Amino acid sequence: MTDCCTQPGLIPIETARATLLRDMIPVEDTETIPLAQACGRVLAAPQIAGINLPPCDNSAMDGYALRFADLEDGKPLRLAGSAFAGRPFSGEVAPGTCVRIMTGAALPAGADTVVMQEQVERQGKSVFVHGTLRRGEHIRRRGEDVAEGDALLDAGTRLSVARIALLAAVGIGVVTVHRRPVIALFSTGDELRPPGATLGNGEIYDCNRTALLAALTQLGVDTLDLGILPDDKAIIREKLARAARDADAIITSGGVSVGDADYTREVLEEMGRVNFWKVAMKPGKPFAYGHLQGTPFFGLPGNPVSALITFQQLVVPALTAMQGGTWCPPVPLRAKLGKALKKKPGRTDFQRGIYRRDPAGGLSVEPAGNQGSHILSGLAEANCLIILPRDSGNADSGDSVAIEPLGVPLAP
Repeated sequence: MTDCCTQPGLIPIETARATLLRDMIPVEDTETIPLAQACGRVLAAPQIAGINLPPCDNSAMDGYALRFADLEDGKPLRLAGSAFAGRPFSGEVAPGTCVRIMTGAALPAGADTVVMQEQVERQGKSVFVHGTLRRGEHIRRRGEDVAEGDALLDAGTRLSVARIALLAAVGIGVVTVHRRPVIALFSTGDELRPPGATLGNGEIYDCNRTALLAALTQLGVDTLDLGILPDDKAIIREKLARAARDADAIITSGGVSVGDADYTREVLEEMGRVNFWKVAMKPGKPFAYGHLQGTPFFGLPGNPVSALITFQQLVVPALTAMQGGTWCPPVPLRAKLGKALKKKPGRTDFQRGIYRRDPAGGLSVEPAGNQGSHILSGLAEANCLIILPRDSGNADSGDSVAIEPLGVPLAP
């Protein structure tokens, strides 16, 4: 376990994140699946091009394939045939002839240039070319995109739609990817009820687990939903043992902060080594991290906004590494603050904001409602986080501030 967990005071968020990334071990199991089903999955093996792309010289335009040298005398060319995508011209373009060609059709042998149809006048079988033309114009060359043997994608690459298109274009139909990690998730508390149930006196809905289940689905992992656990030590121990046995990681929210006196904390300390950090971030200072019988455990704060921001900033990078991928920090933007923000030095603030393009073409941002860690309406409205550095104080209207557009799983 990391030394930073024993340091007094607050842990910088960068240190906490680096610890998680260093500790995560990618799932070892792999599976081979159809390419069309692989969006969002992480490659377990590099992908190499088996063919050239394009596989042959082909036309970039509807027009006529010809020999450039035949244009020098200004005489009309004789139409010798046609070439379509998938139905190439079978002969050779002889001197003084041309071939009608469609976009994507293979360039006939003997031709070295394509003239687009707008520059051509036809009179029966005679073709007159007008305007200027360069040798080799309007031809897509064999292998100009990808050459046979090129390394296309490295192991650890997450497959996007564009990357799937690239692999399909070179004929790859199946890929070997890392198995989806299984993430166990539960809530604890006699006061919690599932959404849709009737609330009794003093009861609240379990919004954190519902939101986290949705977030985990967006991240492309499998979930083991252990539901809402009552304040019963034996049941909590049983469920945690099952989670440690059957899952690759465990997530819960609430009940693990310093000072919480509940059975979850007691069982965690009995079953493994879990450290209760104070991360220098707001919202989300309390954060538990450790291992239960070798399985990583993440304990999020109980306040819903704190839970979701902490999940995004700390758990998402860790799960990305567990999937076999590489977490890339978001690139912050700069925006002009439209309303003053209060802040005390000591923690990095992730205030919820709404950014837009102003009339001058720059970016402006305003806070999205109340910034309390229990105010979900502001987070639901936000499209970015306003990031105020750890050592900074209040931010004034008109200041240039860093913003981080919300991505998966919090993107609006």
